[in-house]
Amino acid sequence: MAKRFRGFLPVVVDVETGGFNAATDALLEIAVVLIKLDERGDLVRGETFAAHVQPFPGANIERASLEVNKIDPDHPLRLAVPEKDALAKVFKPVRQAVSEQGCTRAILVGHNAHFDLGFLNAAVTRADVKRNPFHPFSAFDTVSLAGAALGQTVLARALTTAGLPYNAADAHSAIYDAERTADLFCLLLNRMRPVYEGLTQSDSSVILSAPSPVGESLP
Repeated sequence: MAKRFRGFLPVVVDVETGGFNAATDALLEIAVVLIKLDERGDLVRGETFAAHVQPFPGANIERASLEVNKIDPDHPLRLAVPEKDALAKVFKPVRQAVSEQGCTRAILVGHNAHFDLGFLNAAVTRADVKRNPFHPFSAFDTVSLAGAALGQTVLARALTTAGLPYNAADAHSAIYDAERTADLFCLLLNRMRPVYEGLTQSDSSVILSAPSPVGESLP
């Protein structure tokens, strides 16, 4: 895995929130899904880890967001924990996987990845987490991958086009969306495997170069 992604371990992250502004709006759920290699060298979905999160003091929560994710922040059975505890719960297995796979750091995979990364980084800052296993700004976005490979950017449509299951009734749960995103990421990257291997094997005769300026011949 370390060789495949230049030392990075792809880990899928999905968050459910109280709005779109990572600095002011509440983080309410977080889920991470590990990605592994099977015996054939294909990417497969691994274990899922998740936490319900207590809104940080003074956090804004938009009613429209709750209507989409169906979260009741005050429900006693949510068993929500402070951001610091939630991050500790999901970061521990990520750090362990990074070590076991011989990687140097995790890299976030998400559908609209920088939305999830923004909320993750904001929570890390608020909770004063010193050992964030994720790269602070790089990410793999399945919106771009699905748009290029499938002509679809909406998660539900991308999954359907790819022949993967999708249940609208379960959507907008951090666990469900993270696991579906992981399935999509693995499928797309596995389909790209022949391209990757063809361009990176040591004896490849394929050479990538930028087009020459008009009027300038190749050497």
